[in-house]
Amino acid sequence: MVPTQMFLTRGVGVHKEKLASFEQALRGAGVAYCNLVTVSSILPPNCKIIPRARGEKLLNPGEITFCVMARSETNERNRLASASIGLAVPTDRRTYGYLSEHHAHGETDEETGEYTEDLAAQMLATTLGVEFDPNIAWKEREQVFKMAGKIVRTQNITQSAVGKPNRWTTVIALAVFIPEENIPKRRR
Repeated sequence: MVPTQMFLTRGVGVHKEKLASFEQALRGAGVAYCNLVTVSSILPPNCKIIPRARGEKLLNPGEITFCVMARSETNERNRLASASIGLAVPTDRRTYGYLSEHHAHGETDEETGEYTEDLAAQMLATTLGVEFDPNIAWKEREQVFKMAGKIVRTQNITQSAVGKPNRWTTVIALAVFIPEENIPKRRR
């Protein structure tokens, strides 16, 4: 099974119970009705990134659904939790790309998102033979990657939230793969 479509999503949940907080985050991400199976970080060749709303319509309740997930939770008042998925898409779509996941405490959306985007791009760049200085800032590296002509796009989806008193706060970010049999034939 090699997925040909995926979507990015995120969610946040707050509840007195840890598991219920996670369930609320899954609901916020629109995937609570699926049985999620986490996988590692490869964006399959020719995999199309579709809008969340379209992707949700292609999933069925109870279905085994593969995803890359970042999850962070806290029950500490005012503690910042963040979760992010980074994406790096190669210019040659017949080549695989990378997804990276990161969860943190005390990092803003921007910090966590840039980190995952950079990490996905670095992993892809090293497999494509793109030379770069890992010590320069992400924005500079991003330009090097794109000018090399081998990485066409990077992006991230990030969720953060501040912990509430006497409550669990869970944040998640996901790349959700659509089962091939769920995709209408005209969209394949």
